[in-house]
Amino acid sequence: MPPMNCKLLLPLALVAALAACTSTPQRNPLAQWVPSPNHNARSPVIIVLHHTEQDSVQESLDTLRSANSGGKVSSHYLVGRDGDLYQLVADSERAWHAGGGRWGSITDLNSASIGIEIDNNGDSPFTQPQIATLLRLLDDLCTRYNIPRNQIIGHADLAPTRKADPSRFFPWQQLAEAGFGIWPNAAHGPAPEGFDRWMALQALGYPLDDRAAAARAFHRRFRGSDTLPAELDAEDARILHSLLLQKQ
Repeated sequence: MPPMNCKLLLPLALVAALAACTSTPQRNPLAQWVPSPNHNARSPVIIVLHHTEQDSVQESLDTLRSANSGGKVSSHYLVGRDGDLYQLVADSERAWHAGGGRWGSITDLNSASIGIEIDNNGDSPFTQPQIATLLRLLDDLCTRYNIPRNQIIGHADLAPTRKADPSRFFPWQQLAEAGFGIWPNAAHGPAPEGFDRWMALQALGYPLDDRAAAARAFHRRFRGSDTLPAELDAEDARILHSLLLQKQ
């Protein structure tokens, strides 16, 4: 075979270098990169929070890189109890964390969201180091991807018939006070006469295929309770009225 023309070497090397650059996944310098193969391409417009319902970060890292009883799962990030942050899937890729569900007009949450798992068994409060790390991460993600800061939801919000995470212990009010998510404002007062609570719940984003399940998910998030009746009362109307005023 004749020797390759030396004039071709530089262009070929440049093409190879560019190909290598484009294949490198985007990584967040705030986190330890622990890659999971369970993903495909997507673009984020919303952030979904989960608790792991497991007993350790290592157990969750193993699950998020392999499978659980329902099959292969992953998330973009995992926040440890001590505040350590792990990234398993590049932000630009589609992690498998949300499953079936809906939030407003979004029906494929895996394609539209960034998933954040938080190391918690579901029966205990979240740690302040965890929440501090989560707030830094939310600020970073919302800033870089222009995700609206009120577009932070829980897994149970989009899938109320299947999921209960993050649990009633999750400090949604603390997040809202830091500028993430949404929380009712007492200054808005009671809901006006004739206020339709179920239409308001749907306008907020909750799917109403099972109204009792949607009410339970709403109570878990906004009233910190798993035991309230699965219906919407006057206090729920007040909360919903305030939340919708903030969405306008």
